[in-house]
Amino acid sequence: MPKIAVFGCGYWGKNHVRTLAELGALACVVDRDENLAKEIAAKHGVEVRDAQSVFTDPAIDAITMALPAQHHAETARQAFAAGKHVFAEKPIALDVADAQSMVDAAQKANRVFMSGHILCHHNAFRAILKLIKDGALGDIKYVQSHRLGFGKFHNKFDAVWDLAPHDLSLILSVAGASPTHVDAVPVSVTDGQTDCAHIHLAFDNDMKGHVFVSRHSAYVERRFSVIGTKASVVWDDMEQDWNKKVTLHKHDVARDNDVWHFAKEDGESIPCQAGMALTDELQHFIDCIRDNRQPLTDGRQGLEVVKILNLAVG
Repeated sequence: MPKIAVFGCGYWGKNHVRTLAELGALACVVDRDENLAKEIAAKHGVEVRDAQSVFTDPAIDAITMALPAQHHAETARQAFAAGKHVFAEKPIALDVADAQSMVDAAQKANRVFMSGHILCHHNAFRAILKLIKDGALGDIKYVQSHRLGFGKFHNKFDAVWDLAPHDLSLILSVAGASPTHVDAVPVSVTDGQTDCAHIHLAFDNDMKGHVFVSRHSAYVERRFSVIGTKASVVWDDMEQDWNKKVTLHKHDVARDNDVWHFAKEDGESIPCQAGMALTDELQHFIDCIRDNRQPLTDGRQGLEVVKILNLAVG
C-alpha cells in the first residue's frame, strides 16, 4: 500500500485525511496551522510533519494537496523532484505557466500526476460514459452543465474558478479533446468579482458545450446533460435516490419536405450504485501508483481546465 502525506488539513483536506486513513494509505499530515494539524493527526493516529521532511523520507510515496491553489505548483515541483507522486485538488494552479510546469515536472520525474476532478469519478458520471460508449445517445452534439447556489464567497476565487472546474472536467471527459473555442459572459453582483457566468465551448468534432455557474442563486441546481442524435441523458445530482439520479430520454427529430417531426419517450431511470466519489477517486490514485498508469483525470486535464478558466475570465 503506498503511503501518502496530506498537505492541507482545512475544509476539504480533512476529508483527504479521513479517506486515506480509511484506505490504509495515510502517512502523515502537513499544515501551516500547527494546532489544526495536531488535532487532525491525533484523530487518525499519524504524525504532523513539515514539507521538507516529507520530501526527504523514502517511506512516503506520494502527497495529496488541498492547499490554496497559488501554492500547488511550487509544492508539486518539489514533490516530483523528490520522486513523489502528486494528487492536486482543483484548480491545480491559477495560471497556465504554473500548471504546465507541474505537468512537465511529473513527466520528467516519471511520476503519477492526478487532478482532483472528483465528479469524473462519480458513479452517476460513470453510468453516463457507459451510455455514450454503448451508443445509446448516438452522436454527441451538445453538453450542458448547471451549478447554481448561494455562496461560497472567497477573497481569491470568483464563482468561475471555484465552481466551473467540476463542469469543465466533465465536458472534457465526454469530448475526449480540447476545445477549439472558448467564450464567456461573466456577471458581477457583489464586489466586482464574477458571481455568475456562462461559458461556451466548441470542439473540432462539432460538439458544443455550455456551463452556467452562479454563487448568487436563490435556488440550488446541480444538473449535467448530454444531448445526442438518438437520446439525451440528464444527471440530477440533487436527487437523493441513486436509482433516479440519471435519466435517459430517447427522442427522434427529423424533417420531411420541410416539415419537422419529433417525438420523445418517457424518461428511463438508469440505476446507479451508491458510492463515495472521494473514496473512489483516491483509490484510483492509489491504483495508478501501484500499476504505474495514467489517471483518468491526469495532470493534463487539470492543465486544460486552467487554460479554459484563463480564457473565460482570466
